[in-house]
Amino acid sequence: MTAPVPASFGTLPDGREVTVHTLTAPGGPVLRVLDLGATVQALHLPDRAGGTTNVALGHPDAAACAALPEAFLGAVVGRYANRIAGARFDLDGRTVALAANEGGNTLHGGPDGFHRRTWQVVEAGPDRLVLELVSPDGDQGFPGELTARATYTVSGHTVALDLEARTDAPTVVNLAGHAYLNLAGEGSGTVEDHLLTVAADHYLPVGRDGLPTGGLAPVAGTPLDLTTPARLGERMRSEHPHVAAVGGIDHSFHLRGTGLRAAARLEDPASGRSVELWTDQPALQVYTGNALDGAITGPGGRGYPRGAGLALEPQRHPDSPNRPELSDPVLRPGETCRSRTEWRFRY
Repeated sequence: MTAPVPASFGTLPDGREVTVHTLTAPGGPVLRVLDLGATVQALHLPDRAGGTTNVALGHPDAAACAALPEAFLGAVVGRYANRIAGARFDLDGRTVALAANEGGNTLHGGPDGFHRRTWQVVEAGPDRLVLELVSPDGDQGFPGELTARATYTVSGHTVALDLEARTDAPTVVNLAGHAYLNLAGEGSGTVEDHLLTVAADHYLPVGRDGLPTGGLAPVAGTPLDLTTPARLGERMRSEHPHVAAVGGIDHSFHLRGTGLRAAARLEDPASGRSVELWTDQPALQVYTGNALDGAITGPGGRGYPRGAGLALEPQRHPDSPNRPELSDPVLRPGETCRSRTEWRFRY
């Protein structure tokens, strides 16, 4: 197969052109990835009618990608995914001050995070795309020049994302894919009737600001017990204080085991589609799209309501630069930070 020619996705307000690359495998998913933010813009799966259905939330064009409100739809977020309290942390005896973009905290790398950057295409084939981004020393306050790579691969019924990073000075890093899935179809409503299973016996309680309030807690006896298939609508609308605090599920789950393993399973009984997520990361952020309110319109022309999609984000725990007992976020020269995520679909 020959590599498809990338297509224009439109122009940003600052004049940058955004391109979209299409990856596919015979009889398998069709994945559309933007060079802006190394973003999953659409993911089409074969359907029972002989056509395809887009199951990933995304923006319809470049202008929409740059508009507010910001939902990080499909992007690779960094330099540090999730939240860092107080927009600061200590590293090797000195305090590092970051750019804040959520109250006084730093979310997903800061106001000009990796989701807003144009990644360079290193390799483009029919079923594989490699993108690279160089983040300079001091970018959003983070020390060290960081070189990040994102590799998307489509094979059989599987979409894989490999992330890696290298640095020339000690820093912290937590790259994560922020794809939202709705197996019934993008723009079809909500994921409240989807069933979710997560291979985690503990989760991280958070306050209204999304930051950890303490250490890991057992999921047993809470609506965050997803060790057996659970209907999302019942759990995300629970009045349990740890769910009500963030308006749904937006919690980090501490996954069982190590190495590449099954972390979660999402099922849509109506369509018969399901996906099993595999990762080698210690934690999985589960986010039920609590902040979506219809203001963002997808490619299908419909606004995304609360719960329009589910983001399953393998990563390190939030605020680990200030809470090293949760997970180790430090990367030093000569080391390479790597992670792998696989979405194994059935349809």
